[in-house]
Amino acid sequence: MGNWTTEEMLEELKKHLGGRLVSVVLFGSAAGGDHSGKNSDVNLLVETKALKAEDLQLLSKAMVPWVKQGNAAPILMAQGHLTELTDVFPVEIQDMQHNHKVLYGKDPIARLKVQKARLRIELEHEICGKLLRLRTRYALTEARPSLVERLMVDSLSSFLVLFKGVLSVYGEKPPLKKMEALRRLAKRIKFDPKPFETLHRLKQGERIGDLDITATFEKYVEAIETVVEKLS
Repeated sequence: MGNWTTEEMLEELKKHLGGRLVSVVLFGSAAGGDHSGKNSDVNLLVETKALKAEDLQLLSKAMVPWVKQGNAAPILMAQGHLTELTDVFPVEIQDMQHNHKVLYGKDPIARLKVQKARLRIELEHEICGKLLRLRTRYALTEARPSLVERLMVDSLSSFLVLFKGVLSVYGEKPPLKKMEALRRLAKRIKFDPKPFETLHRLKQGERIGDLDITATFEKYVEAIETVVEKLS
């Protein structure tokens, strides 16, 4: 059998869970029309009436084949528990709100409330943490161009999602497409979006001749540092 579509995954969930299934939501770039093919995950939120061992065993019958096909494991949530997570995961909840499509059941995300103060704190924490890891992993590449390029491309999506959150802190509803959100944020707080645009082209499969990988890395880090400074 070939790889399942989201519709086929939904049918598997319905078959195995029956009345235990409450809602299924597609979120992230695939829901917002910003999907980069094989370089992007298909993200699902699966809400069930409960998440006891028996429920998890039933979920595994759909999840294991889905993950073996190269998809991200769905986020699992017991009914009603999402409201308890808005203070803990404000960035993730808000990004889901901006980019989601209900595949089954009622929308569990739309009415959730995210506090701007909590959002700012998590954004600063997440961006600083990812920047620290980016520098550490750069050191481990020994500055080999192919490894540095892969490192930056792999990190791009995470930073772009966080930058959409920063745009929200400034009182602006982020556009669905991450690169458009990046350009709007760059106009607000004055950083160079060019290294992100270069990495986006590379992620799309474009080959860029005579690209100075070290200079791109330095400009990439400098732009991220600027965003962190404005959040502090």
